[in-house]
Amino acid sequence: MFLNHTVGRTSAAIAARIRVETGNAAGELLMGKILENLHLTLGLGLVLAIALIFGLHGDFAANGALFGQTVLRWLHVFAGITWIGLLYYFNFVQIPTMPSIPAEQKPAVSKHIAPKALFFFRWGAAFTVLFGLLLAGHLGYLVEALTLQPSFQLIGIGMWLALIMAFNVWFIIWPNQKKALGIVPAEDAAKAKAARVAMLASRTNTLLSIPMLYAMAAYQSWPI
Repeated sequence: MFLNHTVGRTSAAIAARIRVETGNAAGELLMGKILENLHLTLGLGLVLAIALIFGLHGDFAANGALFGQTVLRWLHVFAGITWIGLLYYFNFVQIPTMPSIPAEQKPAVSKHIAPKALFFFRWGAAFTVLFGLLLAGHLGYLVEALTLQPSFQLIGIGMWLALIMAFNVWFIIWPNQKKALGIVPAEDAAKAKAARVAMLASRTNTLLSIPMLYAMAAYQSWPI
């Protein structure tokens, strides 16, 4: 009888362990399927953000002005991270590494990675500017910042630097990268010249991004 009881307890423990491991495996499989898909990952991140909004301070969403300001700032920062993150990827990783990549492997970057990165890069720039201007307008200091009025000079300088950088992205870097990457037809000499122009404009943006980020961050605690 004691043996039967012991065997029964052991079997129950094993069965429980199997259920736990099966549940863990199913959970890992589900999360794996979600994380393998970029769109599902972004969607889940959005759901979690919305849960934060309504779960931690539900009445906050009822305050239209504050809610609009926060959402615009959130979108502005998200787009800005995408833009500046890719700017730093190009300048800290891709450009310095390309000379050491064997010639037969370079098309993997120029034909596949770079065009995709440039898509998110240029649209990240566009949406950063859009949401930034909407945020400044929502807060009522758009004109004052762009005209560098007192108390808005720091944020105004940051905005002008960002506008110059976005102009470089759309009207210098992207047109020249299309030639350099063969997206549009160009002679070899024109491709080489375009690649250099795009690189110099990208390096200019890297230079400008440092004071721009300071101005944007410092204005939140030191509005001058």
